[in-house]
Amino acid sequence: MERKKILVTGGAGFVGSHLCERLLKEGNEVYCLDNFFTGQKQNIIHLLNNPYFELIRHDVINPFHIEVDEIYNLACPASPIHYQYNPIKTIKTSVMGAINMLGLAKRVNAKILQASTSEVYGNPFVHPQVESYWGNVNPIGERSCYDEGKRTAETLFMDYHKQNNVKSKIVRIFNTYGPNMHPNDGRVVSNFIVQALKNQDITVYGEGQQTRSFQYVDDLVDGMIKTMNTDDSFIGPINIGNPDEFTILELAEKVIKLTDSKSKIIYKPLPSDDPLMRKPDISLAKKELNWSPKVNLDEGLEKTISYFKTII
Repeated sequence: MERKKILVTGGAGFVGSHLCERLLKEGNEVYCLDNFFTGQKQNIIHLLNNPYFELIRHDVINPFHIEVDEIYNLACPASPIHYQYNPIKTIKTSVMGAINMLGLAKRVNAKILQASTSEVYGNPFVHPQVESYWGNVNPIGERSCYDEGKRTAETLFMDYHKQNNVKSKIVRIFNTYGPNMHPNDGRVVSNFIVQALKNQDITVYGEGQQTRSFQYVDDLVDGMIKTMNTDDSFIGPINIGNPDEFTILELAEKVIKLTDSKSKIIYKPLPSDDPLMRKPDISLAKKELNWSPKVNLDEGLEKTISYFKTII
């Protein structure tokens, strides 16, 4: 079997590092591109000895040239703390990054997958969220640099496909957690685990009744690879997420129990534009990919807690 040459942008990030590892295990040659704004060397340091792995420091805002068969475009800060730190840079990463990577895919005739997000649905009026729902997004809010950047990237992927026959794929990723998460990324799972392991108060926003669906990172990587391997006629967008729905309060209680923590739960006001409900409809993924998540929340949290114990 001939090795595929695969480029992963944002490859040293949380999801990207797991994807690089899995693609190498499957016998591919992997080029990991990252500017290390939120990616971390420690996530991929164990891959550096592999002769089929190459790490390249580069920002997708600038054009990049390489001969590859497939491109996974994951480059973009994905947690509110990081993407709101420099909102102009965030939207540039989504939009210019998409343009540069689509241009590359067009030149070398590579298949390209966009890591989009459930945030394209905004604070939804449709529950659970189906791919045909256009969303309810504030275009000038705190989160719009990320939400609208990702929405524009989807537009670009669709237009490059229609106009230039670029073999495009779009996956909409729902809340994902697991080892290699950044301890200070401000996401709810990492926040709660770090607070619990330090026996600090656990911060719940609002009354904790807003819901989220949490998928373990291995399930996501599986869904992304299966999407990349679909027929060229299938573009998506396709939801990749775990439809098990939990309130934030239920998550906090689970983390306290699993870490055997002395933490108390405290309540703070809800941030603006924070979605009240998040749950994917994964009928399309079941039908097109024969994919559904395998790891339940308790099992995934235990693996993630073990990881955080090693870095705290």
